[in-house]
Amino acid sequence: MTNSEILAVSKILLESRAFTKTEMSQILDKLIAGCVPSKNMKLVTDLLANEEFHYIETSHPAGLQEKLWEIGEDIQLRRLMKLSYTKQGDKPAPVTRIVEPVSILFSEYYFYLLAYIVAQQADGGYTHKYDYPAVFRVDRIDSYTLMEERFSLPYANRFQEGEFRKRVQFMYPGRLEKIRFRYTGESVDAILDRLPTAKLLSQTAHSFELEAEVYGKGIIMWLLSQGERVEVLSPGHIRAEMRNTILNMLELYR
Repeated sequence: MTNSEILAVSKILLESRAFTKTEMSQILDKLIAGCVPSKNMKLVTDLLANEEFHYIETSHPAGLQEKLWEIGEDIQLRRLMKLSYTKQGDKPAPVTRIVEPVSILFSEYYFYLLAYIVAQQADGGYTHKYDYPAVFRVDRIDSYTLMEERFSLPYANRFQEGEFRKRVQFMYPGRLEKIRFRYTGESVDAILDRLPTAKLLSQTAHSFELEAEVYGKGIIMWLLSQGERVEVLSPGHIRAEMRNTILNMLELYR
């Protein structure tokens, strides 16, 4: 890797806040020691020093890297997994799920396991409870064990991380649907970058009409962040949910 590549990758790592401060320092030291010529080590280290010093870690527990590797290996075995998972909420309590693990993704500071929740049938077999994968934050997986049962993964139906990532916002799962909205901000490029499946349908001097294919309710959170620059046109239930959320927000400021 070149000096500029090492610097760019290191900056991205620091921005991700993906590891504890100790782990991040160890990773950066290994990158610099293994890839940067000795004559440039001090320069690269100095360019990163201030940001590394002020690095604020999230709630990732130490040793998360080992858990990621173990789960990654387990995914390749295609065996059902029984996991204990602590959900978010005012009174967090662990739940038990049997899942088909299919992928690990990183998004918005955290690592996630994507897995299909399954239910046991009368004949002893298992079937998907939903036609889309559930999302489990890896650091909230308290424990897991592999089961003897295996699951098949036909090539034609294999899970594709890249396609899923293009359609999900903030790792909120849900069914796949198309959403149409009007955007009146200054840069439509920012919308197209944020929503890779978005297509520009029409535009006027002051607005753009777009359509995007998305999973789950994370899109609502993102649309709300755009304020009055966005109006959802369809489907009706998302437009209604946007309206109800905005009215509830308004009540807070009366």
